[in-house]
Amino acid sequence: MARTKSKTGIYHIMLRGIDKRNIFLDDEDRMKFLEKLLKAREVGRFKLYGYCLMDNHVHMLIEEQEEIGKSIKRITVGYVQWHNTKHERTGHLFQNRYNSEAVETEGYLINVLRYIHQNPVKAKMVRNAKDYPWSSYHQYLLEYNQQSSFIDTEIVMSYYAGQEEFENYMNTETKEEFLEYKQTKKYTDTSLKKIIEKDIRIEDLVHLPIEKRNKRIKDIYRNTEASIRQLARVLELGKGVIEKAVKSKV
Repeated sequence: MARTKSKTGIYHIMLRGIDKRNIFLDDEDRMKFLEKLLKAREVGRFKLYGYCLMDNHVHMLIEEQEEIGKSIKRITVGYVQWHNTKHERTGHLFQNRYNSEAVETEGYLINVLRYIHQNPVKAKMVRNAKDYPWSSYHQYLLEYNQQSSFIDTEIVMSYYAGQEEFENYMNTETKEEFLEYKQTKKYTDTSLKKIIEKDIRIEDLVHLPIEKRNKRIKDIYRNTEASIRQLARVLELGKGVIEKAVKSKV
């Protein structure tokens, strides 16, 4: 499906870890991602209105200069190379296709920014948006206190001239959803096995006809939201078998 082209050139972008993988394992990873983000902005000359780095996904508010896909590639390629080297892994880290939505008005931009800043609160990682160090919230506070930041703050600060007004709005609870990302459920292999075996014994699953087995695996994947890698371990099947089942039309 073709992406919706923004008339303003502004997009809300979400990058997700492949197979629900965490893309940041420590603060050094987060610092390196920001470094790659700012380097990409220097080359691509896009504007950055906001961001939030969660464990397994990233939100960004960007106004493109070059085509937005090129900018996203600039951000991700360098980070993946660094991450894989550091953590001694290979292969993809991000889902191949990033999510995006067009931001056509300044009012919508401000609402999206509030949603982005409230992500850690909704995930119960912190009680207040200001308590989370890995979002653009503090970059705005720097500007309100006459200190330099690396965020393009002009649009938002034209609406909220004072810090108190800005913080009141950013912390007003909202149920709006923008590119909503569901927090995945996490299980130990043992607890996941117990959940699965409430419906079928794992050793019986292996002996089902392929079509029935695929349907069972697909149902397990949907109901538990467990990762493909973990399902492969628990069901004692190859990762490719699980992937085929999940993508099957049964």
